[in-house]
Amino acid sequence: MYRIAVDLGGLSLIVVLLLLVGLVPPDTSLLEMRKTGALKVCVPITYPPLVTGDPTQPGIDIEILLAISNYIGVEMLLSHNDAIGRDFNPLNWGITRGDCQVLAGGFVDTSLTRSFLDIGPPYAETGWAIVAPAPIEYIGGLTIGVLTNIYGLDRIELSRYLRSHDVIVRIMRNSQELVDGIASGELDVGVTEALLAGKLAADKDWWAAFLPDELVRYNLVFGLWKGDLTLKRKIVQALRQVESDGTLVAILERYVQLPKELTNLK
Repeated sequence: MYRIAVDLGGLSLIVVLLLLVGLVPPDTSLLEMRKTGALKVCVPITYPPLVTGDPTQPGIDIEILLAISNYIGVEMLLSHNDAIGRDFNPLNWGITRGDCQVLAGGFVDTSLTRSFLDIGPPYAETGWAIVAPAPIEYIGGLTIGVLTNIYGLDRIELSRYLRSHDVIVRIMRNSQELVDGIASGELDVGVTEALLAGKLAADKDWWAAFLPDELVRYNLVFGLWKGDLTLKRKIVQALRQVESDGTLVAILERYVQLPKELTNLK
């Protein structure tokens, strides 16, 4: 008798859960993209090498998403938003589902990112890196330009690391200001996101290196709206194809000169 009551209770719970599932709106994200024939992507105006603004070399994220769009069989429509990455609060970016289905141009896989977005699979690794005209081994007492306009990297961790080395920090507004400060001698070195540091070093024939492993590294990802599961599955499938056929590696090699591993910085 007791066992029957328990079984009936469990059955009732299952019935209630099924009824609640029926009340959840269906996920039409993939269907809506198919209807419009376009994958809408929100990106910052520029964040090299991920988004460059140069039609001939538009950036890593743009080329990857273009390859994904081609695989799916839709066009890619870009919507530029200057607040992405510049304003630390994503609620202030003014972006809605109507604007885009994917957010790109400097998103990393962290608990903070996952708190307001779903994410696609990783396609590259990043972290904090140092860039300078020549290799250095000691940063104590240096004047360092810090550019932190990528969303998600741990700025608090970086600040703690720099304070522990008693450096003078100058906050930079953009990469050009960072480059100009280093070139003029106003700054001894710069610290910024690793892919950007690598690009600046390649452009100027400078040196770049990851900061030591005590500073966490992160996977670069694309942001997706929570609940858009059918669209996410299709993008995951497409990215796997782009990776397996060699397209992803080719794109990264065109843009990225990764910073060196640095183990002896004091």
